[in-house]
Amino acid sequence: MTRQHGRDLDTSRAHSARMYDYFLGGKDHFDVDREAALLAAEAHPGLPVTARENRAFMHRATRVLAQEHGIRQWLDIGTGIPTEPNLHQIAQSVAADTRVVYADNDPLVLKYAERLMRSTAQGQTAYVEADVTDPDTLIDAVKDAEVLDFDRPVALSLNALMHFVTAPHDPYAIVRRLLDALPPGSALAMNHCTPDFDPERWNNVAKAYTEAGTPVQFRSHSDVARFFDGLDLIAPGICCCHRWRPTTPPDGTEPEDADISLLAGIGIKP
Repeated sequence: MTRQHGRDLDTSRAHSARMYDYFLGGKDHFDVDREAALLAAEAHPGLPVTARENRAFMHRATRVLAQEHGIRQWLDIGTGIPTEPNLHQIAQSVAADTRVVYADNDPLVLKYAERLMRSTAQGQTAYVEADVTDPDTLIDAVKDAEVLDFDRPVALSLNALMHFVTAPHDPYAIVRRLLDALPPGSALAMNHCTPDFDPERWNNVAKAYTEAGTPVQFRSHSDVARFFDGLDLIAPGICCCHRWRPTTPPDGTEPEDADISLLAGIGIKP
């Protein structure tokens, strides 16, 4: 595995990747992250379930792209602190020669990347520290890693990321720039938080994140669909992530859409 070194840890304010680690029951976060996560959980105590469903969607989406669409390369941006099974482990369980580049802007992710992201002998993984709000620099860093072949399809994975990119950064232009760098047959797999199902609850969650120093902008179904403009959506289209190609829970139960409020979809670049 290859990686790039970056800046020092900033523990003065919460970071979404470390808050996510807290919600998943991990240990790689700081007091400031735990405190921010607890404030967000006051608005919605079910956030750990949301985090688990986000992770489960990534697993299913990765398998579908590998098994049904023959994707053998991934660019996963906003990967977060490594939590097994990681995306490359899912993809390489289908095709051992899969190549994956992870990117995140939290130096704590870099700290654990080499220890946890182990590739098969046939495949390859890399980690780059980069910020999605600077897509040109991010793409250059990915190319410098010399892992992905940009002449072959690449799956762009943006799970629970773009709601942290607020309007001033023009999130739609960012996604278009990233997709423009990828050849036909590539895919966009993403989920995105929405207030549609319970506006009061999720606006309170957004307020808690923003006041903790991590601004968010949750978007409606129509606004999330804009990220997929020009792509061919695969079934079942854009829906709450736990309803996207679901596997039946052992006890037969499933959460309510308002509890999860993550819209998910996969689009293929023609």
